[in-house]
Amino acid sequence: MSDLPGRPVADLVELLRAGSLGAAELTVACLDAIEAEETTLRAWAHLDGDLALKRARELDALPAGERGPLHGIPVAVKDIIDTADQPTEYGSPIYAGYRPADDAEVVARLRAAGAVVIGKTVTTEFALFQAGPTTNPHDPSRTPGGSSSGSAAAVAAGTIPLALGTQTAGSIVRPASFCGVFGVKPTFAAVPTRGVKACAPSLDTVGVFARDVAGAEHALRVMADDAQPDVSEPPQRIRVGFARTHEWGLIPAESRSRIEQAVKRVATELDVVDVELPAPFAGLSEAQTHLMLVDVSRVFGYERARYADQLSLRLREVFAAGDRSTWAYEAARAHVRHCRELLDDVFTPVDVLLAPSVLGEAPLREQGTGDPLLCRAWTALGTPAVSVPGLAGPAGLPLGVQVLAPLGKDGVALTAARRIGALLARHA
Repeated sequence: MSDLPGRPVADLVELLRAGSLGAAELTVACLDAIEAEETTLRAWAHLDGDLALKRARELDALPAGERGPLHGIPVAVKDIIDTADQPTEYGSPIYAGYRPADDAEVVARLRAAGAVVIGKTVTTEFALFQAGPTTNPHDPSRTPGGSSSGSAAAVAAGTIPLALGTQTAGSIVRPASFCGVFGVKPTFAAVPTRGVKACAPSLDTVGVFARDVAGAEHALRVMADDAQPDVSEPPQRIRVGFARTHEWGLIPAESRSRIEQAVKRVATELDVVDVELPAPFAGLSEAQTHLMLVDVSRVFGYERARYADQLSLRLREVFAAGDRSTWAYEAARAHVRHCRELLDDVFTPVDVLLAPSVLGEAPLREQGTGDPLLCRAWTALGTPAVSVPGLAGPAGLPLGVQVLAPLGKDGVALTAARRIGALLARHA
């Protein structure tokens, strides 16, 4: 079987541009890889190989001057993101077989750039907490994380080079950490969400999974609105602040030790200092939880009223928790605004923060999709976050860390993640 689907996106872009690789050839390689892994991985909600190959052959027929920046790159789309030519079921039986009238804006932009949409990847129910069937490619007994489970697993398994995900709490950073790939959540509102099933509109963010930072950046440049995110050239000597976060003590001791060892490796080539986060940041995770629960309970009013019997017990519990949290909503919004005002002070001595992204390795599938606790604060603040692979936990499974930058400074976050990822890979 070809190793092409597991190659870095940036390498594939160059091969396709040079004409030494055809879009159809790459698409076939991805379809073969998916077929070989899918019985165990179960990452796909819908595949249409014939449609993908038709599109790839059309791209191969284009003259070189008409080829877009993602010419021929196969892409997987999380199944809460609309596709007009394939079903979009939102991880729920309520929408079985549903076919949207239009592509989501991000899908339209990817297609215009030459990407080949191969299919839809499994998500949790409405991108919330009820897990789907996808397994972790490193250990099928473990979760790949949620809610972008299929996208992260498909990239990590080497079946597709690029996949779309979304994050409302920790749904890009957490599965990327559990599966051992790069996951990029851009600055909030930098990438349009039109045509993406809303979960909590004040938090929902579209991002990407890839095996290389440069590949993720290619996709973000295509998907982002004009002037966002900022991908201008960052400083050559990036200053890194190691932020243990207020939840540091909840991480198992051996995982904490491995993260600290990784920080020491980073410090061999980059300037690293310890950063203590302001005291109010300790309340951000709780504030994000209130905002998310209340938004969710309001957004899904139609499904709650019409299809309550087709909602999982877990989701109904989430809705009930949101109903009970309305009293805290405005206070949570105020707390997030206050902490956002403190970000300038946090980043004054450094360009990026390096922080833990998960509480440990991927838990067993029957234990759920993992806790998004360490992602909640940064999602609430809206900062860009890049999950960086390269560490292993006590059981030998991937353990990610996240790189965070000021609002709008996605280019700085991406460059730092690329450098830190290379250092961690060198010592893996």
